[in-house]
Amino acid sequence: MRPARAAVGPSPRTGGDRGPTLAAVANIFDVAKAAGVSHQTVSRVLNRDMTVGPELRQRVEDAIGRLDYRPSAAARALARRRTRTIGLLVVGLPFHGPASVANGFNAAARRSELDVAIAATDGIDVADVRQAADTLLGQDVRAVVVVAPGPSAGAALADLAARLPVVTSVDVVPGASVVPVDDEGGAELAVEHLAALGHREVLHLAGPDDWTEAAQRIAGWRAASARLGLATPEVLRGDWSASSGYVLGARLAAEGVPTAIFSANDQTALGVLAAFRERGVRVPEDVSIVGYDDIPEAAFFAPPLTTLRPDFAGLGRRMLTRVERLLADERPEQQPGLLPDLVVRSSTAARR
Repeated sequence: MRPARAAVGPSPRTGGDRGPTLAAVANIFDVAKAAGVSHQTVSRVLNRDMTVGPELRQRVEDAIGRLDYRPSAAARALARRRTRTIGLLVVGLPFHGPASVANGFNAAARRSELDVAIAATDGIDVADVRQAADTLLGQDVRAVVVVAPGPSAGAALADLAARLPVVTSVDVVPGASVVPVDDEGGAELAVEHLAALGHREVLHLAGPDDWTEAAQRIAGWRAASARLGLATPEVLRGDWSASSGYVLGARLAAEGVPTAIFSANDQTALGVLAAFRERGVRVPEDVSIVGYDDIPEAAFFAPPLTTLRPDFAGLGRRMLTRVERLLADERPEQQPGLLPDLVVRSSTAARR
């Protein structure tokens, strides 16, 4: 521990000779003056802000050393909240996909010692999305990561990217930097797996028509079916929920069950499995089913579900890296979308 520095002489406040007194302690404004910068720049250096150039950083660090400046814990916390906070806006939080993307980014941000301010809305109502964005802007965030399902939510954020850096995993916010997941490629993997098992037609149970992920999975299903010479029956739509899957499964059991189904998410597949089980339709003996997302319960469905597993943690790391580069005024190169992994379980089998 360094000894406290002391000065002997008259008290600067009273003029009287009171003996040894502690020397004046340097503050952030003293450091700023010595370095020839603003106190905001000193704060950014102290909090390892990536936007400060190396020359300025060195000047500030030299001044800190000369003055033996030691910021208080309270001051560090205040500055960190002001300069190290990233906003995370999540639309559709109750669903596994958006929640997992948010968790992946939040985990990556914590490892980088960034604070994350979260605003979430269940639906895609324009007014609700705008209110969530305003909540983040009111917290003086440096950038915003948007997890939004489709154009309707993106339209509510049309002016956001003009105010600060915005990163999203789906291209719905004008002017935002996109770090995508390859949902089309994932859907193609599902169709290819079923085709390799001898199925000549794959029915797709899609998500809502106002979700970009649903549209991308339809596109991948259609492209792979055409490439492999498979029939493409009319798409049936649900709302991502197990209850909508149950309704679709009951309908199929009554009207005729295909030999293979690709479900746009695992919850829909869960409902289909329940409806089939009640009506004596066997999986995979009568029909094979592939889901999407690999929710934690998918391995415990009856039967365990073959599904696509997106790399949500990897997506979070990519999104954080993109934020850091944008804050450093870099122009990052566009990366290919992250392709999900096919997880094969007992819900798929060779066509009989």
